[in-house]
Amino acid sequence: MWISTKAQYGLRALVDIARQPEEVVPLKDVSRRQGISQAYLEQIASNLRRSGFIKSVRGASGGYKLARVPDQINAYDVVVALEGSIAPVECVEHDHSCDRSGLCSTEGLWRRVDSALRQVLGASTLADLIREEEALHGPRLVQLEDLPPASQVSVLGSQV
Repeated sequence: MWISTKAQYGLRALVDIARQPEEVVPLKDVSRRQGISQAYLEQIASNLRRSGFIKSVRGASGGYKLARVPDQINAYDVVVALEGSIAPVECVEHDHSCDRSGLCSTEGLWRRVDSALRQVLGASTLADLIREEEALHGPRLVQLEDLPPASQVSVLGSQV
């Protein structure tokens, strides 16, 4: 079983976009930060938009925003939208595709694998992935604008 780069990159792109909830994020920026070809990312973004995960904003400062909040998008839905079925074998996806259904010694194993995949991916939201990324790399730093000189900063009512 193999999850393609389409699903891997799609999830990474969604996390990247989700980390900037108030901004419209250009794909060229996501491409640069994630090390993903912009052309390939455009194909993936098109699928993500059609599936309702992101919305596009046109214009000179256009790009993408999440269509839903990060805790309402789970990895299972994204992977299935980009991959199609992720069932480990045909008979798990289509019950009557095999004449050995109900008699096969490995059918239970494949059903457990399928169930575990669905459970792990379904329980993992973009919000979870953002928290995991922050734990790995620390929180993002933000640029503070035009702070006054330290001599003018007041701490508990006294000048510093």
